[in-house]
Amino acid sequence: MYQSHVGSPRSRVDGRLKVTGAARYAAEYTAPDLAQGYVVNSAIAKGRITGIDMKDALAVPGVIQVFTHQNRPRTAWRAKAYQDEVAPPGTPFRPLYDDKIIYSGQPIALVVAEDFEIARYAASLVRVTYEEEPHETDVEKVRNTAYKPPKTRSGMAPPAPRGDAEAAFGAAPYKVDESYKIAIEHHNPMEMHASTVVWEGDGKITVYDKIQGVQNTQSYITHVFGLPKDDVRVLSPFVGGAFGSGLRPQYQLFLAVMAALELKRSVRVVLTRDQMFTFTYRPGGLQDVALGANPDGTLQAIRHDAIDETSTFEDYQESVVSWSALLYHCDNVATSYKLAKIDTYTPGDMRAPGAPTGVFALESAMDELSYKLGMDPLQFRLKNYAETDEGAGKPYTSKELRAAYQLGAERFGWSRRNPKPRSMKEGRELIGWGMATGVWEAQMQKTTARATLTIDGRLEVGTASADIGTGTYTILTQIAADALGLPMEKVTAKLGDSKLPFSPVEGGSWAAASAGTAVHLACNAVREKLFKYARGMDNSPLANVEIGRVAFRDGRIELIADPSRYVTIQDAMAAGGVDRIEAEETGSPSRINQLRYAAYTHSAVFVEVRVDEELGRVRVTRIVDAVAAGKILNPKTARSQILGGVVFGIGMALTEESMLDHNLGRFMNHNIAEYHVPVNADIHDIDVIFVEEHEDKLNPIGVKGLGEIGIVGTAAAIANAVFHATGKRIRHLPITMDKVIGTKEAA
Repeated sequence: MYQSHVGSPRSRVDGRLKVTGAARYAAEYTAPDLAQGYVVNSAIAKGRITGIDMKDALAVPGVIQVFTHQNRPRTAWRAKAYQDEVAPPGTPFRPLYDDKIIYSGQPIALVVAEDFEIARYAASLVRVTYEEEPHETDVEKVRNTAYKPPKTRSGMAPPAPRGDAEAAFGAAPYKVDESYKIAIEHHNPMEMHASTVVWEGDGKITVYDKIQGVQNTQSYITHVFGLPKDDVRVLSPFVGGAFGSGLRPQYQLFLAVMAALELKRSVRVVLTRDQMFTFTYRPGGLQDVALGANPDGTLQAIRHDAIDETSTFEDYQESVVSWSALLYHCDNVATSYKLAKIDTYTPGDMRAPGAPTGVFALESAMDELSYKLGMDPLQFRLKNYAETDEGAGKPYTSKELRAAYQLGAERFGWSRRNPKPRSMKEGRELIGWGMATGVWEAQMQKTTARATLTIDGRLEVGTASADIGTGTYTILTQIAADALGLPMEKVTAKLGDSKLPFSPVEGGSWAAASAGTAVHLACNAVREKLFKYARGMDNSPLANVEIGRVAFRDGRIELIADPSRYVTIQDAMAAGGVDRIEAEETGSPSRINQLRYAAYTHSAVFVEVRVDEELGRVRVTRIVDAVAAGKILNPKTARSQILGGVVFGIGMALTEESMLDHNLGRFMNHNIAEYHVPVNADIHDIDVIFVEEHEDKLNPIGVKGLGEIGIVGTAAAIANAVFHATGKRIRHLPITMDKVIGTKEAA
């Protein structure tokens, strides 16, 4: 009996490849005569290069060339990003462009040698002199120069104000008006950024790149180096994590392609862990949130103002304040979002960009106000539940946040909570319970997929999208297998090849909806062709039967009412005189529904912490995360996505912090020993609940993304739990020991 794969827990189809080492990543591909590049980074934050002495490096046996701004080949430099580069407004960073230094760690030379160790040693012999200029990397010191970006990044504009927030706040009897901040964070995926460029001859190259969209890399190369599209093939079948750092090409790609084209041989450039701190990061920013409420808990005013740092050459923007305009019902809302330029590389999208930042501030303020009101934090949120997106003035495609609150609270045992701070203790540890709401955009992007069925009953589906560790290979295999009633073992999903049909980068939690819909449509087109052959057979048992009356099961097309009447895939294709059926289809979001509705994934996060008050150590001992995300394609991989997001949120709340030395303008803890990410010992019980939610307006397969909702709200819930445990309100993440010990209890 055929059992549906979609909706069932299935192990990753690529799991064995990964655990056995058979899955290869960008730095693991090889080629004959492969040279290795090592990057030399600037030692100052701002100024110009006055001299580069390469003679000692070039004298090392095995060194092939040292590239700098002085001898790099001329390229088709452009002053702005090409369309779909996933770049903010401004002038993209151009490696080795001239003698100017615009941030500390900027790549200023590439040493190419016969092997990596020779290149690394020779790089240490490159002597650089500088003319330094004053720099500024402290956003607090430039906040007065903050400005509204002249060109708004798509979807990032703050919502229009409604009502009179200032007057309503002034009149509200209960108020919170506080400042909040998170630390700068770096992505630090397990796989470091690397590009292997294979010289194929005659100017043709094959590129293995760490990227969340191979066609993005392909377009970058063709635009920058003026190469024909047919001469550049990009592959990235496996990505060892990225979290947004691979949305746009990073500088190692430019350097590797430049060297390969100039030397006419294959070149690999791998960034070290230290160098992973020399490009994109999540901005810390500054936030002010003011809330006003009536004695019964009805919100009267919401004001949310944010300033984010950006580089001097691009206006990076995030959706930080929009959540305050949509998450709760309130008639008087005002938000603002500005940028302040500092001398660092441009920040970049990092798992749910803007949402963990803005929601931390909003949900912390909501918790603070609930205590002032003497009202349960969950009941306060339910009191102000928004039935529509009031920021956009639209109804939701679906919203089951109420159910998430209910199911999460029941599983957590929220009703047993003693509301008084510092009221729960065991041994030397104070126990705190906190909660917060999570929200993230539910999106779909235009995507094309190809499906090919062969007469031996095997099906291949492909699109250029990536699998960045989320399980995309697996869910596409499930969707395709169900469409034609095949076991998953007979389906192969192809991803990460620029020769495959068009797909946008994998980001924004839209891959399942986008690639999944495209595969669904392509397989349905194959179904229809196959059914036409089956119905047209001589003496066909399915003659004059409509496709809606049959089921595709176990390699057969059966009449639902009478399964004994069937045609096999092989017989249908033989009757049609074909040994393969191929279809290519494009899935696009409904423009009408986009205009009519707002689409979001929601969650309710409940957290227990234990705080050693003497040492200031915080342990997150229990989390329940109830998520409403439409149809769940694979509960096993879906749960894994939420677990990963929650762990990310624990890191944001308690450990992760990129520390800038403002005197040097440099991130100082540029390694995993000193940039602290959560490890196994930090993670305890995480319980994930998927709330039943029917979604029929966003995409044909009824799904919403899961990759990012897990982090949103988690840090806020942890901070709120720390307050409940200690009576100390910590508004600057991460919550480290010194802050727990040094912060005074709230009045």
